[in-house]
Amino acid sequence: QVQLVESGGGLVQPGGSLRLSCAASGLTFRSYTLAWFRQAPGKEREFVAASIWPNGRTVTSDSAKGRFTISRDNAKNTVYLQMNSLKPEDTAVYYCAANYGSANVRPGAFEYWGQGTQVTVSS
Repeated sequence: QVQLVESGGGLVQPGGSLRLSCAASGLTFRSYTLAWFRQAPGKEREFVAASIWPNGRTVTSDSAKGRFTISRDNAKNTVYLQMNSLKPEDTAVYYCAANYGSANVRPGAFEYWGQGTQVTVSS
């Protein structure tokens, strides 16, 4: 049974930082593309960043570039999202997702999703 469990969300002031974690179990972690998506109220789910199979190459959305960094620890079966210089428009539920043996980062390509963690950026 595959599980992805996110943690690290919370309330932060504009300009602050958070690090999200996603612990995976029940899968061969290094065989997956791992990604972070987010969804704000009333908006569609949006790609944030990915660590792409097979070599872990990273890609980041334009809105997150220069502020967010994705990383993965294959020994711990965990993927991280370091978020710096947070803005109110970053407020959303953040989801991690896993896609077996593919470099496709479209949401429909991901087989497994976590339950999400809320990030709220507000003063």
